[in-house]
Amino acid sequence: MRDLTPSDPAHPAPQETASPYEFSNRWFEDNAKPFWETLLPRLQVATALEVGSYEGASACYLVDRIAAHAPLTLHCIDTWEGGTEHQPDGSAPADMQAVEQRFQRNIGAAIQRAAHPVDLHVHRGYSDAALVKLLASGEGGSFDFIYIDGSHQAPDVLSDAVLAFKLLKVGGHMVFDDYLWSEPLPYGRDPIRCPKPAIDAFTTLYCRRLEILEAPLWQLYIRKTSD
Repeated sequence: MRDLTPSDPAHPAPQETASPYEFSNRWFEDNAKPFWETLLPRLQVATALEVGSYEGASACYLVDRIAAHAPLTLHCIDTWEGGTEHQPDGSAPADMQAVEQRFQRNIGAAIQRAAHPVDLHVHRGYSDAALVKLLASGEGGSFDFIYIDGSHQAPDVLSDAVLAFKLLKVGGHMVFDDYLWSEPLPYGRDPIRCPKPAIDAFTTLYCRRLEILEAPLWQLYIRKTSD
């Protein structure tokens, strides 16, 4: 396990200014961003992909952080239908039409203020189909950075992991969000309705092709070492 936690003084984080974005929660800001501030300056990211864009917090951060210094190609995959937890009877109901509209406004604002070109590709649909299409179009092994934050159902997470790994370059990094998340249910924790079993299965089966990096418990970070 490689430690990436020390800061990089050669690449200071951008100065905080009034945000042009509208987000309904601070999950990315409070949990992922502090580590990404350390990780991304150490990487050469020109191509990025995320599964699960929601309101665009992670996508906007990638644009702000990378396109400030160099061109960026960014692929965003989402159904904007929400997961089981986002349905009216779920644990975190959400108006997904409004969520998608916020994504469009937020990513538009990020691209507009970027210093370098951003080649944005939005794939509205299910992640397995979108990832397969990317592979079929010759994008295998072409991404420097992939963020998996889509469905929280274990079978879906495992499918996303396996397909996305084929799209990741050797030496590229992949991040799994919500590693310890579980949906609060009346009967307790359901082992299929949470990402951890799928992520653990993936990292076990691919243990000879990846390196797990030291990171916050709520996320899991890997570096691809071979195909």
